[in-house]
Amino acid sequence: MRIVTAEEVRQKLSYDRLVAKLPPRLRADAQVPARSQITIPRDDEDDATLLLMPAWSPSVGGLKIVHVTPGNATRHKPSVNASYLLFDGTTHEHLALIDGGELTARRTAAVAAIAAGKLAAPDATRLLLIGSGRIASELPLAYRAVRPITHVSVHSPTRANAEALVQKLRDNGFNAAVCEDLAHEAGRADIIACATLSHTPIVQGDWLTGAHHLALIGGFTPAMREADDGAIRKGYVFVDTLTALTEAGDVAMLTKNDIKGVLSDLCDPAFTPPSGLTVFKSVGEASQDLACASLL
Repeated sequence: MRIVTAEEVRQKLSYDRLVAKLPPRLRADAQVPARSQITIPRDDEDDATLLLMPAWSPSVGGLKIVHVTPGNATRHKPSVNASYLLFDGTTHEHLALIDGGELTARRTAAVAAIAAGKLAAPDATRLLLIGSGRIASELPLAYRAVRPITHVSVHSPTRANAEALVQKLRDNGFNAAVCEDLAHEAGRADIIACATLSHTPIVQGDWLTGAHHLALIGGFTPAMREADDGAIRKGYVFVDTLTALTEAGDVAMLTKNDIKGVLSDLCDPAFTPPSGLTVFKSVGEASQDLACASLL
């Protein structure tokens, strides 16, 4: 069995490659059982979560094991730790053990970029990034593969984290700065992307106009919220998978009829975007990991 390191994942799965090669794989049929979500109680911090995410096709399958530990932020360690096991679809022989953190970060950012490639304004240059963690740090790089992003404003509850990410983005050629006024920067942005574990809505519907694309990437439980009801009700809402309606607090008030499309629709070359405010809510699905792992 091959061991695939984080560095190998980064080298082989550039965002240019991911946004070009993933869409047909994301439209392919795969068996995706409901993921297991197990709460790990913690006495002195927010509870941790263990996720088991299997998926398979006739040729290949995989299982991702994920720990989400919000308390790691105070330890200066990643909140998400994961490993991905790839296996043969016929014999079920174990083919590779892949660094799941890097695979998750890149597929999450790539999916957001694929959605923005269909839903954001073609000339979008300004990104408001809410969050400063592992996933947030990848989003500007991914968005740059589909839109001419030059300016990034970073908002984080911990200013030092925002400043560190701003420096990293500057090193990668972005005109980046710490966000000093969230409402003001939201008004200037073309894309607003949230990658947090917030339980309280951050983005307000009053900030948004028809020129915005709002991406809600972080929340994956009914208790998590990154935008208020006004923001959700105001736009054309797309989700990566319809299970978001039961898993994600941001879209819990919606029904299937309120959803304008899912990720596979956005991967259709014939897709025509709506005119106005668009919202993309992702919770992640095992088929996305399988698509990235098989491409790798």
